[in-house]
Amino acid sequence: MHTAHAPARSAVQHDGLDRLLISLDAAVRTVFAEHTAARPCPQPPVEGAVLTEEQKRLSAALMRVNHVGEVCAQALYASQAWGTKDPALKAQFDAAAREETDHLAWTEQRLKELGGRTSLLNPLWYAGAFGIGLLAARAGDAVSLGFVVETERQVEAHLNSHLDRLPPGDEASRAIVRQMRDDEVEHADAALAAGGAPLPLPVRGLMRLAAKVMTFTAHRI
Repeated sequence: MHTAHAPARSAVQHDGLDRLLISLDAAVRTVFAEHTAARPCPQPPVEGAVLTEEQKRLSAALMRVNHVGEVCAQALYASQAWGTKDPALKAQFDAAAREETDHLAWTEQRLKELGGRTSLLNPLWYAGAFGIGLLAARAGDAVSLGFVVETERQVEAHLNSHLDRLPPGDEASRAIVRQMRDDEVEHADAALAAGGAPLPLPVRGLMRLAAKVMTFTAHRI
């Protein structure tokens, strides 16, 4: 009897190891590699003004925060894709992650143009978001999708606030943020249409608090 079941257990263990190695590879590439976008970087409709050094520092800080958000998005979608047993839902998470990779590439490019850098705490942000995504996935697909809806709605509001805070002449950053916001809205709508369940108010509050801590820290470090 033990012999008959051994191949099945071995296959499960092998599959789990493969998924772990793929997840580790994705984490390393997200945090440390340079990214290439599948779509062209959004361009402003008009040329912006020449930014002062102070304005560049502000724009770089805001774009660093946005970059951290995309690092977290990669971790969340990777862990939620891992946690679901629904192939269609996994494909949806993977597709959203590919769009978030565009955001990573765009924000990295803009940070370089501004003379800024990415957050020194990106490994921590990724690990924390991956763990949260796994917890959401373990709670079931409806909760996992609801977590996507709430996350993307909060990101939408966050990006709208950045559109207000960016220096008036920084049209290049503003064009990127606008496209990112529009993509996040689509991700939220898709998750809601796929059956996302509303999250309890305390959970939504904790998510907002965590986002504020991340934003405050990433703005500086």
